[in-house]
Amino acid sequence: MVKSSLKKISVNSRYSWTKALQKGINMKQYLNLCNKIIDEGTWIQNERTGKNCLTLINADLEYDVGNNKFPLITTRKSYFKSAIAEFIGYIRGYDNAADFRKLGTKTWDANANLNEAWLNNPYRKGDDDMGRVYGVQGRSWQKPDGGHVDQLRKIVDDLKKGIDDRGEILSFYNPGEFHMGCLRPCMHTHTFSLVGDTLHLTSYQRSCDVPLGLNFNQVQVFVFLALMAQITGHKAGKAYHKIVNAHIYEDQLELMRDVQMKREPFASPQLHINPKITSLEDLETWVTMDDFSVSGYEHHEPIAYPFSV
Repeated sequence: MVKSSLKKISVNSRYSWTKALQKGINMKQYLNLCNKIIDEGTWIQNERTGKNCLTLINADLEYDVGNNKFPLITTRKSYFKSAIAEFIGYIRGYDNAADFRKLGTKTWDANANLNEAWLNNPYRKGDDDMGRVYGVQGRSWQKPDGGHVDQLRKIVDDLKKGIDDRGEILSFYNPGEFHMGCLRPCMHTHTFSLVGDTLHLTSYQRSCDVPLGLNFNQVQVFVFLALMAQITGHKAGKAYHKIVNAHIYEDQLELMRDVQMKREPFASPQLHINPKITSLEDLETWVTMDDFSVSGYEHHEPIAYPFSV
């Protein structure tokens, strides 16, 4: 058990994020969440990793996509293209880590190839196979009659027609097939809402590794709404990001508390998406990471947070 005194943040680190709030920097909610976990979190042992996690239940984040307030972390370098590449892979329904690497991200290498339980799973088809996870469920949810449901296609078709049937939901969470994949989805459900000509998104996440994964997920929520608004011909509105279990692993705490939280944030950058992306087919075929860029991204040095498989 880690002593409670380790939760405290120094006066200097509080000064940095307090100044950020006064400047109106877009990192306000990120800094507040990190600070709240450190101050109010409870130590819980994670059965899958065998590590203790400083844990907080319920976090609500909000991103102003319409005004391009891109929530890219500045207190460490954040590799936003890797996050976007991963989500493009979900959109394409990829089930192999090699395909994700071709897009520009190695995020699935460990879970596909180093997870002992998955390596011994009879459903694993070989090196880099991920099984029926994330985008596979979103693009090819199996039906009892042998067919499949393309959830994303239905949403895109509806939104292009100006339809919101209150069920524009993309879900990666299929308990009946958890045993057929290397990892249950963390950010598992995305619900789109069309109000007039403005498109909003609500994304639900059951579990979030805050030091390592949160900014990755923030980028993905923001970009998913921006892309869907662009290809369906609507204005982007707000993205609402709801997290159930937000945590910091015990081997990440010192870096978060004593390094990242002591750095003064910079102003947030802006995201630029190739305007030639106008359809789901574009996202499925020719889009690469060269179609995404940021301007005004000033940041501190990277932090090598430990990753728990």
